[in-house]
Amino acid sequence: MHNHLVVALAYDRLCTFEFGCVTELFALERPELGVPWYRFAVCAGEPGPIRAAGGITLAAPYTLKLLANADTIVIPGWRDADEVPPAALLRRIRAAYERGARLCSICSGVFVLAAAGVLDGKNVTTHWRYADKLQQRYPQLRVQPDALYVDEGQVITSAGSAAGLDMLLHLVRRDHGSAVANRVAQRLVVPPHREGGQAQFVPRPMPHDESGRIAKLMAWVRSHAAEPHTLRSLAARAAMSPRTLQRQFREATGMAPYEWLVRERVTIARELLEATPPLPMTRVAELAGFGSEESLRRHFRRIALTSPGAYRRRFGGEG
Repeated sequence: MHNHLVVALAYDRLCTFEFGCVTELFALERPELGVPWYRFAVCAGEPGPIRAAGGITLAAPYTLKLLANADTIVIPGWRDADEVPPAALLRRIRAAYERGARLCSICSGVFVLAAAGVLDGKNVTTHWRYADKLQQRYPQLRVQPDALYVDEGQVITSAGSAAGLDMLLHLVRRDHGSAVANRVAQRLVVPPHREGGQAQFVPRPMPHDESGRIAKLMAWVRSHAAEPHTLRSLAARAAMSPRTLQRQFREATGMAPYEWLVRERVTIARELLEATPPLPMTRVAELAGFGSEESLRRHFRRIALTSPGAYRRRFGGEG
C-alpha cells in the first residue's frame, strides 16, 4: 500500500456530499494509525468550471491524464443518470481498468462505470431509486438493488450517499485490516462495519391520499401489527372487496397488501431490536406479528438481507 494513489473524479454539477466522503476518508493525513496512508488527488472529468451542489465552485488541480497513474479511482456519483458521460472520460476509465486499477462508484457513479463497459457480467448496486433504470439500460449487469455495496474485487459499487462511507471503510479494511478501519470509523463517528449485503432499508411506502381508506387501513394495521391479518380481514376493515383492496392498495403503495404487511412487520421488528433493554427474540416476533422466531428470521433475512441477531448486534441500544 506504500504510495497508493486514490484519485477522486470531479465534474460540473458535482455531488458534494459523496465527494466530501471520499475526501474525508483519503485526503486527511492519519499518522496516528502507523500505516502508510494513501496519497490523494482530484482530477477534472471535463474542461470548464466545476460547480458543486450548494453553490460551491471547485478548482481541480489535475486533468484526466492523472487516471493513468491512479491505483484507486472513485466516482462520487454522476450528475444525471440519463446523461452519457464524456467519451474522453470513458476511454480513461477503460484504460485504467485494463491495467488493473481499482474502480469504485458511489450512488449514480455506477452509470459511468457501466457506460465505460467495465461492469459487464458483474454484480453491482446503486441507490434504490436508480436500480431499475440501471438494469434496464444495461441488462448484462446483475444489479443487486438492496445491497449497500458490492465488492467484485477490482470493481466496487455502492448505494446512495452514506452507503458510500460504508464502501470506503470497506476499502480501508481490505487494505489495512479491521483494527485500522475501526479507528478511522471512530474518528468519523460512524458504525465501524456494515456488511455490503445489508439492505438499504427503503422508507415505508405511503399512499398519495393520506386521508383515504387505504391510508386509514395502513395506520390501523401499524397499531395492530401483532394481530393476525388476512386479505379478507383487511378488505372487510377497509369496507372493500378483496379484489378492490388489491387493486387500490397496489395503486397507492406499489405493492400488494401482503407484501406491504410483511415489510411493515420487518420495520417494526427492526425498531424492537433496537430497543433498550433488549427484548427476547420470541417477544420481538410476537409484537411484530410474525408469531414465531422462525418466521421472523425468514422474513427479516429476505427483506433486510441480514439476520435479526446480526441487526441487533449492530444497531441495538446495548450493541
